[in-house]
Amino acid sequence: MSHPELVLASASPRRVELLALVGITPDRIEPADIDETPLKGETPPRLAARLAIGKAGVVAERAPDAVVLAADTVVSVGRRFLEKAADEAEAVRFLKLLSGRGHRVYTGVAVAAGGQVRHRVVETRVTFKVLSDAEIETYVASGEWKGKAGGYGIQGRAGAFVTRLVGSYPAVMGLPLYESVNLLTGAGYRP
Repeated sequence: MSHPELVLASASPRRVELLALVGITPDRIEPADIDETPLKGETPPRLAARLAIGKAGVVAERAPDAVVLAADTVVSVGRRFLEKAADEAEAVRFLKLLSGRGHRVYTGVAVAAGGQVRHRVVETRVTFKVLSDAEIETYVASGEWKGKAGGYGIQGRAGAFVTRLVGSYPAVMGLPLYESVNLLTGAGYRP
């Protein structure tokens, strides 16, 4: 059975790996380059939704006959956003802020097909153990923080920092699988 072309609007290798876990291989990978700056007064879940919808829309304009899957992950402590750490010093600040406390990870996922964009936002609550300065230094030295919201990747060494997770582990990695498959199915894409 043939299906429409699936375009992943992301350069994240984690998203490709996660899709492979459920038997989905994108036909093309075409990252969307949009401004990810939070709007004044924007909440973390609204930012995650807006960015996922925006990415799907931009790529759908270039591939109008395809099914486009996009996602974005936002880490927050209260109303404070922890974006991708710009450098090692910021990664250290993020990890010190997350140490011994809970935070929320919002992952927006959007599917554009047939001129429509459907989306969901998945909230996951994550709690870190109290981190020692040595643990933070070792983690930052590993480089795993680069390019990751909140300055950490749960699928790597930072997985050992997590004492509690309520929600979707794959969403914290960058793509909620249950919601993604349902959105794709609803758009007529059958893996």
